[in-house]
Amino acid sequence: MMKKAPTPRTALALGIAKVLKRLHYPLDVILMCVRWYVAYGLSLRNLEEMMAERGIDVDHSTVHRWVIKLLPVLEKTFRRRKRAVGRSWRVDETYLKVKGRWKYLYRAVDKAGDTIDFLLRAHRDKAAAKRYFEKSIEQNGEPEVVTIDKSGANLTALESINAERETPIRIRQSKYLNNIVEQDHRAIKRRTRPMLGFKKFRCARILLGGIEVMHMIVKGQLDDSRIGQTPAQQFYSLAR
Repeated sequence: MMKKAPTPRTALALGIAKVLKRLHYPLDVILMCVRWYVAYGLSLRNLEEMMAERGIDVDHSTVHRWVIKLLPVLEKTFRRRKRAVGRSWRVDETYLKVKGRWKYLYRAVDKAGDTIDFLLRAHRDKAAAKRYFEKSIEQNGEPEVVTIDKSGANLTALESINAERETPIRIRQSKYLNNIVEQDHRAIKRRTRPMLGFKKFRCARILLGGIEVMHMIVKGQLDDSRIGQTPAQQFYSLAR
């Protein structure tokens, strides 16, 4: 008899269980450290000291391993349960250092301020912008209008996408209308600032994914089945 393939939900649960099996600490301790790291301006050594005060002996490098292993799985779970976003997008990129070099975090929010999507890229050019738009459309559906600043790369990328479409996406270039996404960058930068830059591009991508997920949970973007739960409870629910 052929075995049934696991459903996406079951596959995610198995993925989380597989990760947790290797970490050898109580789940509540692991999730608390991971959430604190992406939610607040804490260093790994801060977390080591805070756990020691609670009678838990855990090295800062162990906390880092928890973060790197668990966040990608939690992000996948969150994306399956993320609320639908609006069709008027405001897109912008901000800057972060990886190995001492500036990299570019592409981000967008809708007109209500909900996060559309994000993508860390090594360069700020047409190829990077187009990849961001393609990923965002694949994950969130097609927008009716996209507002950008005066970036030539973003404009060229959108024009390239429109050339392949029967119904083009309306493009607006307005610094004023994009203030909402520029303000939203601050929540992400506030959390990354204590990290003093990232040492590896892969780690930067994973950590930023976790920070963005926590930021979206705080904004109420997890599905309605979790109404009444605190942001912390909603974050922990991603692993259960």
